[in-house]
Amino acid sequence: MSAKFAENRKAYFNYEILEKITAGIELLGFEVKAIKAGRMSLDGAYIVVRGNEAFLIGAGITSLQPKNTPKDYDERRNRKLLLTKKEIRYLAGKEKQNGLTIVALSVYNIGRKIKLELGLAKGKKKSDKRESIKKRESDREIRRTLKNE
Repeated sequence: MSAKFAENRKAYFNYEILEKITAGIELLGFEVKAIKAGRMSLDGAYIVVRGNEAFLIGAGITSLQPKNTPKDYDERRNRKLLLTKKEIRYLAGKEKQNGLTIVALSVYNIGRKIKLELGLAKGKKKSDKRESIKKRESDREIRRTLKNE
């Protein structure tokens, strides 16, 4: 049974997600506890490929028990992603393409392992964003009228 611990909802609004990939995250023990308690934020988190490694940048994990965390702990530190060499090469190639970014979408668990879902994304233009707002509003209106009948 898997549970979603954190989600980046703004990513679906600001970007058009072209492809999704699952990766593991290298975490410290107290960070795992904090994530399971729901203390992770993916707002503005993205992935960068440097050399033969991929890193999660901008994700914040506030400690569950502040007194038990190291004094020099940085909650927004870069975290290494656990991917195969083939996946890293693929992401590096896609990252170099013009207009593509790799965005963190959600954090969930598979069994006892915590996984990160990342998306290959292309930025939306202002008109596309307006379109999605209109669609969302019309869907709400339809649900409201159906509920009242």
